[in-house]
Amino acid sequence: YKAGNSVLYYTWSPQWVGGVLVPGKDVTWLTVSHTDLPKGQEGANTKMADGRNLGFSVNSIHVLANNKFLNDNPAAKKFFEIAEISINDIGAQNLKMRNGEKSVKEIDRHADEWITANQATFDQWISEAIKAAQ
Repeated sequence: YKAGNSVLYYTWSPQWVGGVLVPGKDVTWLTVSHTDLPKGQEGANTKMADGRNLGFSVNSIHVLANNKFLNDNPAAKKFFEIAEISINDIGAQNLKMRNGEKSVKEIDRHADEWITANQATFDQWISEAIKAAQ
């Protein structure tokens, strides 16, 4: 890859390699024409949001929270529902941790840097969360 040659590799996301070989920029997910999963996995979602079929189950990341907390905190509930961070941004942050920036202070800084770089989006999430609490 560093010599400019093509490479083929298998990975999962999110993880640090997505911060080095950035999906959509440096790499392309291979797709299949149809899905043929093992018995017991029939019907699993194998398509990405854009319709590309990866041929294996697609996972997603969700916030889990206690129902009482969500009922008592409608702003938090709304924020959890609408906040969405790109897989490439998660990969970039994971790379920082792989490269040694893994203390709580450094991870907090990563979050602050992401918010600054995505301020308008973050502000919209906060605005919608505040409306949900009113």
